[in-house]
Amino acid sequence: MNFKDIIYEKTGGVAFITINRPKTRNAFRDVTLREMITAFTDAWGDAGVGVVVLRGAGGKAFCSGGDLKKKKKGSGGEDGFLGVGDYVSHLHYLIRNIPKPVIAAVRGYAIGGGNILQFMCDLAIASEDSTFGQVGPKVGSVDPGFGTAYLSRLIGERKAREMWYLCRQYSAKEALEMGLVNRVVPAEEFDSEVERWCEELLSKSPTALKLAKYSFNSETDGLFGISSMGKASLDLFKTTDEAAEGTDAFVEKRPPDFSPYRK
Repeated sequence: MNFKDIIYEKTGGVAFITINRPKTRNAFRDVTLREMITAFTDAWGDAGVGVVVLRGAGGKAFCSGGDLKKKKKGSGGEDGFLGVGDYVSHLHYLIRNIPKPVIAAVRGYAIGGGNILQFMCDLAIASEDSTFGQVGPKVGSVDPGFGTAYLSRLIGERKAREMWYLCRQYSAKEALEMGLVNRVVPAEEFDSEVERWCEELLSKSPTALKLAKYSFNSETDGLFGISSMGKASLDLFKTTDEAAEGTDAFVEKRPPDFSPYRK
């Protein structure tokens, strides 16, 4: 398989999906998402794969969310197919439903849609120099459904509201304390720790792991419906001047001015 935005490797029963856009802090565009969907679909159908690891290239970022410099008001997908939102929904579905554990291996920034990607995974291991947070309201956006409601299941509603409303950033230690990740290790131990978790998972019954995963998912699978409804609303919101102000301010590296939109 030939990819532009990701690296896809399979070794020893583990499929590694690496977002390979380090110059953008591994921000995703529609091409990136479509390639990740292809990789997850392949890993799903490969009986030799027992664990999937999602990570970012370069050591500075896991993923910084959507590439706002590629975003244009009312625009469709750069790859000529679907828009970013459609691909995000499909990718979230695959991460949740692939019948194999998915580990988010987080080094550096996991921000915005990147933070959502990591907490959609079954497990998350982070290096001590990692940073987590959301930016939606800061750039005129939000992720309804899994990005908000599922996050509140993981870290509690108060903390989830704080993370979304204030758009603050949190250290790996804070992420561990709030239950956002499973394990934090020094950078020099990171790769070996991820490998250790993969080996442990590969030693377990694949059918039992699949059933456990689907059982865990059952309580929150209804969020897919909320996500679809929310995405439809967000598609309308993204065409407004208010949403455009958030994106334009980010690209122009200035504070956004949302004051005209408080009614």
